[in-house]
Amino acid sequence: MGVAPLIAEVLARQQVRVTFFAAHERTQEGDGSLGEHWAPWWRARAAEGHEFASHTWDHTYWRADLGDAKNPSFRVRPSAGPRAGQEYVLTAAGYCEEIARAATRLQAFTGKPALPLFRAPGGKTSTQLVAAARACGYAHVGWSPAGFLGDELASEKVSNAQLLQKALRDVRSGDILLAHLGIWSRKDPWAPAVLEPLIVGLKERGFCFRTLREHPAYAPSLMR
Repeated sequence: MGVAPLIAEVLARQQVRVTFFAAHERTQEGDGSLGEHWAPWWRARAAEGHEFASHTWDHTYWRADLGDAKNPSFRVRPSAGPRAGQEYVLTAAGYCEEIARAATRLQAFTGKPALPLFRAPGGKTSTQLVAAARACGYAHVGWSPAGFLGDELASEKVSNAQLLQKALRDVRSGDILLAHLGIWSRKDPWAPAVLEPLIVGLKERGFCFRTLREHPAYAPSLMR
C-alpha cells in the first residue's frame, strides 16, 4: 500500500474508476492491507465510485488439484498470514471461505457489496478451482495479454519507459489491465512513473475506462 495514496490521487485527477482486488497482505505502514489502519482509504475509494473484489484473504496461491470433480480439494501456499510460505490442503469450501473473507472485509470497510468476482494470486488456477469458486458464487477474472503492465518485473531488466511504450502500443478495446498498489521487489516503482502517462496516453488513443461491473464479459452475470 506504499503508493496507494498516490494511485488514488491519479485516478481521481484523471476521473478513472477501477476495480480493486484485495487480499490481507503485509504493509509498510499499518496492520495489513485489509487492516483497520487502511479502512478509511478503502472507504474513500468507495465514495469515488470504484468497485471491489476478492484476491483471497491470505493471498493464497493454487499449487495443484487434489481429489476429483465431485469432491475437489487443492494444495495451496499463501504468501501472507500465519501460514505464509507453507503448503497445505484446502477443500473447495475452504477455498471459497478464503475468497469470501476478503469480500466480507471489503464490504465492511466500504459499505458496498464486493463484486462476486475474484482474482487468484499470480493468476494461477485450474479448471477445477475455477469451477469450485463458481459453485459458491464467484467468477474468476484474469487479465489480457497486453494488460499485464509489468509492475512486478525487475526494473533492472525492464525499465518503466519500456513498460509504458509496450502498453501504449499493445492495449486493445476490452482489455483488462493489471497493476498493483505497490510491489516490494521492484527498485524503480512503476506507479509514479507510468500510471498517469499510461492513462493519458490511452485517452489520447480514444480509450475510456470502466470497472468490471460494466465489462461485457462480466456485466450480464452481475445483473442477475
